[in-house]
Amino acid sequence: MNDSPLKILFADDDATYSLFLKRFLERAGYEVVHVPDGKQALEQFRLCRPDLVLLDINMPEINGFEVARQIRSWDKKVLLFFLSDRTEISDRLKGFSLKGNDYIPKPFYPEELLAKIEERFADSTGEDNPHYQASHTLFSPETNELTVCGTAHTVTSRQAEILTLLFQNINQTVYRENILTHVWGNDSYANSLALNVQISYLRHYLKDDSGIRIESIKKKGYVLRTVSPE
Repeated sequence: MNDSPLKILFADDDATYSLFLKRFLERAGYEVVHVPDGKQALEQFRLCRPDLVLLDINMPEINGFEVARQIRSWDKKVLLFFLSDRTEISDRLKGFSLKGNDYIPKPFYPEELLAKIEERFADSTGEDNPHYQASHTLFSPETNELTVCGTAHTVTSRQAEILTLLFQNINQTVYRENILTHVWGNDSYANSLALNVQISYLRHYLKDDSGIRIESIKKKGYVLRTVSPE
């Protein structure tokens, strides 16, 4: 990470809440540009070139979903978090379909948001060739290489996207709908069957490492679980 502070564009029309969260993030060392509506969010995105965008959804002028859609048409890599009191699964799925990196329902603790930001920035800026490691397994999303107990496998692009989501949320449930929307674009029945197949392949690759496994969480999704030795 370079010496200059990482820049956050924060769009939310709740003035009191926004001022509090802006100051909290600034005390943590980030440069924060706050705007109260979607139109200004798009204008400031082009001006300040942020490292992360925090978006409320119900905003004046242009809502957060449309802001995200336009930002993603300009920049595929900038980190983008939705912060919203809209907690319906349809809203969460729409957020991930727009390639949001996270969807954090309000209310939340600011420390929770800070932890997520720090984790994401560590993933994206820590190394030229970032990787994830757990037990005797090493995964590089840049090269799609999965090394398990010294044996290297080249996974497909979709398998790599699934693994990345699981590693980013290790030991936490990743909802099935989120995986489907993030990887395939929608949660259709055909894509759901395809996900089952891809999980089977990934489990086959990981079977030689007894310290890590992909568990199914009934009616929810999957968790990449680290397992302590007996």
